[in-house]
Amino acid sequence: MGVNVPVVAVDAGNSKTDVALIGADGTVLATARGGGFQPPRVGVAAAVDVLGSALDRAVARLPSAPASFGHISACLANADLPVEEAELTRALEARGWGASVEVRNDTFAILRAGVDEPRGVAVVCGAGINCVGMVPDGRTARFPAIGRISGDWGGGGGLAEEALWCAARAEDGRGEPTELARTLPAHFGLDSMYALIEALHREVIPSARRHELTPVLFATGAAGDPVAAALVERQAEEVVAMASVALTRLGLLEEEAPVLLGGSVLAARHPRLNDRIAELLAARAPKAVVRVVSEPPVLGAALLGLDRTGAGPEVHRRLREQYARP
Repeated sequence: MGVNVPVVAVDAGNSKTDVALIGADGTVLATARGGGFQPPRVGVAAAVDVLGSALDRAVARLPSAPASFGHISACLANADLPVEEAELTRALEARGWGASVEVRNDTFAILRAGVDEPRGVAVVCGAGINCVGMVPDGRTARFPAIGRISGDWGGGGGLAEEALWCAARAEDGRGEPTELARTLPAHFGLDSMYALIEALHREVIPSARRHELTPVLFATGAAGDPVAAALVERQAEEVVAMASVALTRLGLLEEEAPVLLGGSVLAARHPRLNDRIAELLAARAPKAVVRVVSEPPVLGAALLGLDRTGAGPEVHRRLREQYARP
């Protein structure tokens, strides 16, 4: 008789996909990792194929063929708008992988991984920036989070672009002097911003490497450069603005509630950024409890799946124990 798999958890980011098959008692039956989920670049069908390949690898690690799949809990990058979540839900339903499907933006996985109940707010600052919130009655708070056209500022990519802009203007005299004009090109072994601009424009340095400049920005700010420090300050203000609005929408501003920080920029725990976020948030939402999320997002997708199936606290606890860091 085959294995019963009541929950299939999927956390799919731009660079990787994690799949976990979860038993009724919260046991992780099998896991697998696949490539990035990028429907805007490759199309929905091809992107869903990536999920299917990862699911196939997880299934192959079961001791016997699955008798059935229950609920598919998929937290996906590039599902930024409800209309995109609905489109991807239909695409997954068409594959017939499970009895039911729920697609959410991948930021919800980070939030759920960091809380014991579906209640709180998460701000993710990686390549871009996003914020979501949820409460147990099913209400959520979210932003479009698709770039400047939706009012967003910052994230690793945005910070690198702002740092380059300030450094270029500093070198040619249009802007305020800043050490960034030296530290950014020096990171690539170059002696001027002009050389760095040329190298980036002609793709001698691939554009994908621009994200390497974000840590340089933080180091330059920590060393006392006022222009770099101002960019870090603005990022802290943006994080707090998103978190405060989400807390307000959910009626959590005046009560103790978790505010979770995730993504590569916030997980790096730069003191000037994270400490300033905590300071500013204490003024806007004094009862907020700030924490950096260390749990893997696929755990959050699995917990959301267990929420949907009505699993009890003991099942949730057993699942968490398997993802606990030693």
